[in-house]
Amino acid sequence: MLVDSHCHLDFPELSSDLPGVLARMRENGVTHALTISTTLETFPAVRRVADAGPNVWCSAGVHPDERGDGREVSVGELAKMADDDKVVAIGETGLDYFRVEGDTEWQRERFRTHIRAARRVGKPLVIHTRAAAEDTLRIMEEEGAGEAGGVMHCFTETWEVAQAAMALGFHISFSGIVTFKNAKHLKEVAQQVPLDRMLVETDSPYLAPVPHRGKSNQPAYVRHVAEEIARLRGIGFEEVAARTTENFFRLFRHAAPA
Repeated sequence: MLVDSHCHLDFPELSSDLPGVLARMRENGVTHALTISTTLETFPAVRRVADAGPNVWCSAGVHPDERGDGREVSVGELAKMADDDKVVAIGETGLDYFRVEGDTEWQRERFRTHIRAARRVGKPLVIHTRAAAEDTLRIMEEEGAGEAGGVMHCFTETWEVAQAAMALGFHISFSGIVTFKNAKHLKEVAQQVPLDRMLVETDSPYLAPVPHRGKSNQPAYVRHVAEEIARLRGIGFEEVAARTTENFFRLFRHAAPA
């Protein structure tokens, strides 16, 4: 059993062949997946994808890069979206200063809104951070994000950032980036994060792992992420698969394994 803890099954690269995507998941021992919301406009499609099977769940949230129609989501709106058995998390939320120029206060306010919603509904956060680790951790602490818990998805930061996030009660999730030859520092972090605080993901259709790098990613490929972590730590693939699956269901406690 293996779980892809972060993918985007509503994106056209995957939704256009959803039955095939799910079949390849099963063939590769990937039994469950969490598909992630990125905009208000596409949330209904994300929610529909979660009905593809009892082994698929979704989140409710607005990605920090998305401006959409300029309307900001409220705590109440997120809480209403999350009032659904198939919605097991709030996010993808967080901060991303890499692509954004000028004033970024709107990102910080949106992030605070998501944390408050997660605390209200008692569902964990899926956090994205890029070129913004200091502010991300500060706001997590100020808003009591540890009360909701969650995961730092597609982690690419330092061991010090990982430690700070784990001190707030968060898990660390590794994507296909950990398989890249030039990801030396990330491989070192993957060797240090305790197995009971680790998740694996694809972030598909992006970031396909070696040996599929450069191609469209899919949940079946999360197996390569787990295999690389096992290699780095000198343990069996089965142990990584079992521990990360246990962690997923402990964190996303509203997801019942089928």
